[in-house]
Amino acid sequence: MAINVPLLKQICETPGLPGHEQKVRELVTRELKGVVDEISVDNMGNLIALKKGKSNAKKVMAAAHMDEIGFIVSHIDDNGFLRFHPLGGFDPKTLTAQRVVVHGNKDVIGVMGTKPIHLMTAEERGKPLQLTDYFIDLGMKKKEVVKIVEVGNVVSRERQLIEMGDCVNSKSIDNRVAVFILIEVLKELKGKKIPYDFYAVFTVQEEVGIRGAQVAAHHVDPTFSFCIDTTIAFDTPGAKPEECVTKLGEGVAIKIMDSSAICDYRMVKYMKEQADKNKIKWQHELLPAGGTDTAGMQRMAQYGTIAGAVSIPTRHIHSVIEMANKDDIKGNIDLLNLCVSNLDKYKWDFK
Repeated sequence: MAINVPLLKQICETPGLPGHEQKVRELVTRELKGVVDEISVDNMGNLIALKKGKSNAKKVMAAAHMDEIGFIVSHIDDNGFLRFHPLGGFDPKTLTAQRVVVHGNKDVIGVMGTKPIHLMTAEERGKPLQLTDYFIDLGMKKKEVVKIVEVGNVVSRERQLIEMGDCVNSKSIDNRVAVFILIEVLKELKGKKIPYDFYAVFTVQEEVGIRGAQVAAHHVDPTFSFCIDTTIAFDTPGAKPEECVTKLGEGVAIKIMDSSAICDYRMVKYMKEQADKNKIKWQHELLPAGGTDTAGMQRMAQYGTIAGAVSIPTRHIHSVIEMANKDDIKGNIDLLNLCVSNLDKYKWDFK
């Protein structure tokens, strides 16, 4: 199945750290101009795109977070090396020998450095590296560094999107692939009658505590909600069958639960039925650790919301070589489109 890889590439490569999502927001706004009925931005920075339905008696919300994991500069030492604080969760070993982009008054490339292995003691070599062992080297003296960089500047990871076999590989597949999916769904819904007002929300600060989704859900107060996010595909060597969570190429992951939310069983059943009726490949997702905007929407709607999630299986998550299958991505677009379009045809009573 074909997807718009050039657009996905642009979205993934655009920097947008938690609380600094403005460039991604500008890109989304450009893509949705003339596609939806209204576009607004709340005080926190969530972009809310409204496609009006046949009725506003019920509201539908879908959330895809714009932010990516990264860093914030916390100190510049006398030799011009930068120390940093993480924005989001990191496995320190993924930082070794990586390039980053420091977003000062202009963008500058830096490299992640640590003590050379040649100079480590035997004890040091036997210990895993910690985030505090790393520094960012800009290749400049301090007097040059401080002309460009100051404490509080954010730092993104530097890596381009490429196609590999049936997959795409890039930094920030988490969660720019969901931003891409939500844009594509809105484009497909243009000119189409849907039952209820649909609020497509591109949220902020998910990676530091699902903050944007909570604010947006409180404002929209949806009856139905869908989260779109990546999930772990642990289908690599050494994985036990019970550990894999999802597998690449096995279809849309329909979330049952993660560590912060238990999806409404009615929504899970509805999503499965929509997939089966339309021959969309799907798999279960039960994620023992890690949460998504699902929880923010479920908890912050005034009376709660009938919450579910479509997830994109992703290998090597929270690194610069995240990988997703193109057919899985297309399946997510198709399933979300159907789910939004057919909500009025399902009996939502508790039973």
